Amino acid sequence: MEQISNVISSGDWLPYVFAFLMGLSMIIYAVLDGYDLGVGILSQAAKDKEKDRMIASIGPFWDANETWLVLGVGLLLVAFPAAHGVILTNLYMPVAIMLIGLIFRGIAFDFRVKAKEHYKKRWDFSFFFGSLMTSMSQGYMLGAYILGFEKGMRAILFSLLIGVCVSAGYCLIGACWMIMKCEGDLQKKAVKWAKYSIYATIAGIVLVSITTPLMSTRIFDKWFSLPEIFMLAPIPVVTGLLVIGTLFTLNRLPTKGDSFSWLPFTLTVGIYILCFYGLAYSFFPYIVPDQLTIVEAASAPESLMIILFGALIVLPVLIGYTFVAYKVFHGKARDLRYD
Repeated sequence: MEQISNVISSGDWLPYVFAFLMGLSMIIYAVLDGYDLGVGILSQAAKDKEKDRMIASIGPFWDANETWLVLGVGLLLVAFPAAHGVILTNLYMPVAIMLIGLIFRGIAFDFRVKAKEHYKKRWDFSFFFGSLMTSMSQGYMLGAYILGFEKGMRAILFSLLIGVCVSAGYCLIGACWMIMKCEGDLQKKAVKWAKYSIYATIAGIVLVSITTPLMSTRIFDKWFSLPEIFMLAPIPVVTGLLVIGTLFTLNRLPTKGDSFSWLPFTLTVGIYILCFYGLAYSFFPYIVPDQLTIVEAASAPESLMIILFGALIVLPVLIGYTFVAYKVFHGKARDLRYD
């Protein structure tokens, strides 16, 4: 009891709490904003009337989804300022491109509804282009992070490839969202889009899974030493089963009565969570790969304690608002109106 009391009083646990909160924010963002980015990318392949319904399916949610990104980056800034400096310095350009993409999306989302018909196609393309810019830049940042911000053409090509795979992953969850929220021909199209996207997503998962341990002896040992290899085997096994389950379900959709239309989205969320957990395990306890640990990058315990009180207020509000929004607007998408 005395040792536990000393740990609590010293604040040694606080950096790990904030690392958990930041990770939680980022995985929630990846799922929630991931599907609406995917819908934005896929919208370019849809007819004009279908685009209206696709965008209506994310209309009540997309702005709130991005709040989780703000929370995650905010926690990185205030709780891990040293890591924030290193990460943002190395990722300055893709972060700037991501922000430009988010601006494109935000403006196009509102203007496409209010613009005259002959301007609508431009705003539709802007929404698609902004979604693609955002997803590609996020994938590029993930690739650069995995390589420990390595410089050179090899690193750039790898990061671009991960950008394509992450975009495919967003298209997968976006298509699965539309299977759940749409009906008729658009739902059938969404099933086809999901089938195409899942193979590129699988390629991305395999590529990251192979590259990550090869880039670091420490990570390789964490995964492939005994007995760790047996203890961690359920992660890739369950991920593989979820992928198979998703493919199996997609091949049988749509069904009469629209039963199980929710299942591909749920399975894809499971894939996202397991992939994120695998990455988090690989890099732990480092917050900057092989450079800064969570404890080394953290703010002073006194500062973290003050920030924790704020986080414990903000986090339940965000969770509550998200729950209420999805509860109120559950069911099939309807026309999005501004009057």
